[in-house]
Amino acid sequence: MLNLAVSYSTEGGSFPEKLHIGTYAIFFLLAAILISRPLVLKGDEVSLFKAILRFTALILLLVPYLFVTGRAGSSGFVIDSYLVACAAAMIMLSLNRETRTALGSVMLGMIVVSAILGIVEAVVQQHFLPYPFREQEFRPIGLSAHPLALGTLCATAIAFVALTPWRLWVKIACILLLFAGTAASGARAALLLAIIETLLLTTILPWRGLSRRQQREAKFTVTLLTVIGGAALIIAFAAGGFLNRFNETIFDENFSARVTVYQVFDFVTWQNILFGMNADDLLAIVNEKLHLPYIESTPVVLGLLFGVPLAVIFSLSFFRFLYQLLRNTTRPAWIGTITFLLAALSNNTLSSKAPELMIVFILLMAYQVNGASDEVNVRRRGLADVA
Repeated sequence: MLNLAVSYSTEGGSFPEKLHIGTYAIFFLLAAILISRPLVLKGDEVSLFKAILRFTALILLLVPYLFVTGRAGSSGFVIDSYLVACAAAMIMLSLNRETRTALGSVMLGMIVVSAILGIVEAVVQQHFLPYPFREQEFRPIGLSAHPLALGTLCATAIAFVALTPWRLWVKIACILLLFAGTAASGARAALLLAIIETLLLTTILPWRGLSRRQQREAKFTVTLLTVIGGAALIIAFAAGGFLNRFNETIFDENFSARVTVYQVFDFVTWQNILFGMNADDLLAIVNEKLHLPYIESTPVVLGLLFGVPLAVIFSLSFFRFLYQLLRNTTRPAWIGTITFLLAALSNNTLSSKAPELMIVFILLMAYQVNGASDEVNVRRRGLADVA
């Protein structure tokens, strides 16, 4: 949609045009918050603050390196996906817990709305937002930029809904809508993960106020009802045409393309593997040698844009940071995040300009468990004292 005004994801245009307007807004909001009032941290929030600073520092070192080596275009997704996600996490950290939880609920509500729009789009076979790609089979996008993004977000949100303060019937209704949105999107990996995720939520989470025996009986009953209800939903989805992409085996042309793309390493030099290469040159090789239109593999993109050694460092730092965000959360957040990672790694979500990572960071910050009550005033002590 932004391409209607500037050259955001199309060829041409200056570097500032390659960053989303929302990215500028989030950076401006973060600066305004940090300037206008002190950042007061409590207990585990100090370690979160340090973690955000460390990962942000790595990104701020990586971006100039890409500019100096003539790969400024490759820094676009790093800024638009990873750096802006860190900025959003810092904004969440500056808010009190009640506001964070409220924003988490708003974010989940928007994903549910996106799921509903996706379901309606699947029924009427018409997108409500501009979608530039032509596909052999219609797939809805909801409020997302791509059907796979819709499926990934819907599947991820299922687990986080369990953490909301909403009434039980609202949670159940939202989970059903999110599950239906995942199915409607045609994202097969996300749908399979959503099925496993839902079963995990009904079996491994503790049920308060019940004895162990009562928990076993209740979980067995709910799991049985979930399986029966899920089977009924799948039959209904199949009858409605939502599962047309499952008519063929999952090991189809799309799966083959995600495997074939690794052959690109046969057509690049060892210098490219060690130190990286230009994004346009990489895509040209994939187009001409492998006859693939896109690169839907995060390991390939990171490995050949950054160079394998730097890509390994970046990946390890990312997963370490993600673990630090997860450390003070409960099981549903872990389940939702693992679902997101597995779904995202089945496509190019983590190596393209997309808001999904930022949304997951916001949800993780929204549902942190209360830690110790020790307070640290960052403005009074200075960043060096807590970094």
